[in-house]
Amino acid sequence: MSQVAKRALLCCNSKARNGNFSLDEVRQILREGGIEPVDPPQEGDACGAIRALAGQVDLVILGGGDGTMNAAAEALVETGLPLAILPLGTANDLARSLGLPLDPLAAARFITKAQPQPVDLGWVNGHYYFNVASIGFSAELAGELTSEAKKRFGVFGYAVAAVRVLRRVRPFGVTIEHDGKVEKVTTIQVSVGNGRHYGGGMTVEQEAAVDDGNLDFYSLEIAHWWRLLALLPALRRGTHGKAADVRAFKTQEIRLTTRKPRPINTDGELTTHTPAHFKVMPKILRIYAPPASQRS
Repeated sequence: MSQVAKRALLCCNSKARNGNFSLDEVRQILREGGIEPVDPPQEGDACGAIRALAGQVDLVILGGGDGTMNAAAEALVETGLPLAILPLGTANDLARSLGLPLDPLAAARFITKAQPQPVDLGWVNGHYYFNVASIGFSAELAGELTSEAKKRFGVFGYAVAAVRVLRRVRPFGVTIEHDGKVEKVTTIQVSVGNGRHYGGGMTVEQEAAVDDGNLDFYSLEIAHWWRLLALLPALRRGTHGKAADVRAFKTQEIRLTTRKPRPINTDGELTTHTPAHFKVMPKILRIYAPPASQRS
């Protein structure tokens, strides 16, 4: 007796850097692997499609980058449907954190053979996120980096925008409340990470994982903008927490307050502002990925 094929909602963000990638071969690979792709009722509304087809599909396959995944997180949590990723974005940091193939066709083949793994989500002011939430330099960078720049320059677009933002970045005060402590600091950026990678090549913390039950906090309390350039290699490796002018710790819940409301960048999108309440939501979602022990 032949096995009944799984049904998968297949949504692709046409505005992603590789959003014009042809899905014909992807559909063929999925069907050959026992998964029947289902098109969304209308293009451009992944959350609406997930909610509308929740009782008719077994999983959701999203094609896009980290912003695409971020936008669909709430609907995925509500419906309990597992997520599979077709990396079609600029940086694909979540896919990197999970050790997924970055080639879309290889990713499609992987989906047909993989099992969904439980992962954590970060949560801030009612918004879920996968990778990292930041206030300060990264939030200004997110506002500067347009979708057109991402499509034109790719990951290099982050560097181009960063140089422009770096010239005008100014320190600001923030009050940090966590684990029974209250600390007031002056910083150019605070970040609260759930996953490992972010920002097209940065690492939240070298041992961070998207399923470790922790948030990884860091604050760049540097005196001069050029110090950020000196820290860049450590920020890429995730070892910046060892520097004297970087505050870093793990926690499960944290509150951040600033004198004036400041925008918060979650997975590359400006979604909320301070004051901010962060929590980790352990094992709240399942993603088709290698088991933790097999991730590179």
